[in-house]
Amino acid sequence: MPTITETGRRSGIFAGEDPFVLAKAWLAEAEESEPNDPNAMALSTVDKNGLPNVRMVLLKEVEPSLKKGGFVFYTNYDSAKGQELDTNAKAALVFHWKSLRRQIRIRGIVERVGGKQADDYYNSRSYPSRLGAIASKQSRPLANRRTLMAEVAKLAAKYPMKPPRPAHWGGFRVRPVEIEFWADGANRLHDRFRWTRLKPDADAWTVQRLNP
Repeated sequence: MPTITETGRRSGIFAGEDPFVLAKAWLAEAEESEPNDPNAMALSTVDKNGLPNVRMVLLKEVEPSLKKGGFVFYTNYDSAKGQELDTNAKAALVFHWKSLRRQIRIRGIVERVGGKQADDYYNSRSYPSRLGAIASKQSRPLANRRTLMAEVAKLAAKYPMKPPRPAHWGGFRVRPVEIEFWADGANRLHDRFRWTRLKPDADAWTVQRLNP
């Protein structure tokens, strides 16, 4: 169980002793109310020139908090976000659920997720999605859609049953040093609690209530 130093009383939807468990609870609620992709999150990275970049991706796993826990998503390692994360292994995430009037903001250190964990997720995807992951040279120029579909057809002929996970495709884990839980309040007097820790493998968290 994490060690918590706390400023400001928490109760109701903010109650809990582990921010990962709390995040999973909010995600579960969003699954009941959001019409599409409750696991959608904005991912912010920085390129080699220091220019920020942001896009929507889908969260695939919230791992337990002990030591190696994190928020996991999958992508093409050769994509813009993949290259940016390999160059600067830090990222920020934002979940926003309009139906719940809540959001979660996360900042942390990033590491690759490969091996069996990535294989298992890749093999759980639909057959066309697996072919697409091999065929797409994500973020790079494409002459036309016919070129892409021709590559997919060629791969389907080569792998009629079980296309293997390509080396350029796998996961990233964001290991938080900061997680903020936000809920809408009347007259814009929102409730905000920020959990912080010094390192992504530390068990000790400080929780502080923030002004709206």
